[in-house]
Amino acid sequence: MPAPRTVLLTGAAGGLGTLMRELLPGHGYRLRLLDLRPVEGEPDAIVADLADRDALREAVRGVDAIIHLAGISLEASFEKILAANIEGTYNLYEAAREEGVGRIVFASSNHAVGYTPRPQGDDPLIPIDTPRRPDTFYGLSKCFGEDLAQLYWDKHGIETVSVRIGSCFPEPTSVRMLSVWMSPADGARLFHAALTAENVGHTVVHGSSANTRLWWDLTSARALGYEPQDDSEPYAGKLLAEQGDLDPDDPAHACLGGHFVTDPPIWPY
Repeated sequence: MPAPRTVLLTGAAGGLGTLMRELLPGHGYRLRLLDLRPVEGEPDAIVADLADRDALREAVRGVDAIIHLAGISLEASFEKILAANIEGTYNLYEAAREEGVGRIVFASSNHAVGYTPRPQGDDPLIPIDTPRRPDTFYGLSKCFGEDLAQLYWDKHGIETVSVRIGSCFPEPTSVRMLSVWMSPADGARLFHAALTAENVGHTVVHGSSANTRLWWDLTSARALGYEPQDDSEPYAGKLLAEQGDLDPDDPAHACLGGHFVTDPPIWPY
């Protein structure tokens, strides 16, 4: 499909949103920004809650596509997750349906399959169709988002690429992250591929760079035209020296979701 010109970026003030609003214009996009809080340096950004359906409908009106990053990105009470990640995502899809937006890129997460054992030794890479095993209410909300995307494709013809993001930071900060890290530049490449690939229906992909220590299969992402350019390996020596290798007997090291399985970080708000 032709590259969408105007893209609504929800969660634009967050960590990933900040990275993407700097990088995506280089791929030819004009961004419309939305967040619950003001976006620093962006006076035209829309400040709105995902619970505000009128504001969401106005925000999506006239855009070519949506990248949905907004919501709670750590663990929280079920009530908070329900409001922000489940009801909020539903509200966004309804706004897209009402305004005729045909393509959404949904920020899913590795935590939708967090209890999946990580590959060790000669184990094969984790396939994209591995059974979902959420490690938190947060991960559960990403399972819901993927199912919602499937429903809106089957029922309403809205296409979605659900990206199970590993960890997107300027550089990896843990030994685990060496396997699931997605460089910001590769993140922009993957979102660009997800916005422009043809006939995606509802496609689920793993979101990471082409790491030497990769745990999961990137085939479905590459099928969109994604060509990752980065690898976490240059950071491996320093992180291994500081933190030591992963312990296969430690549940936080044995599962894809890492410490979300044992001691998940809690949303501070």
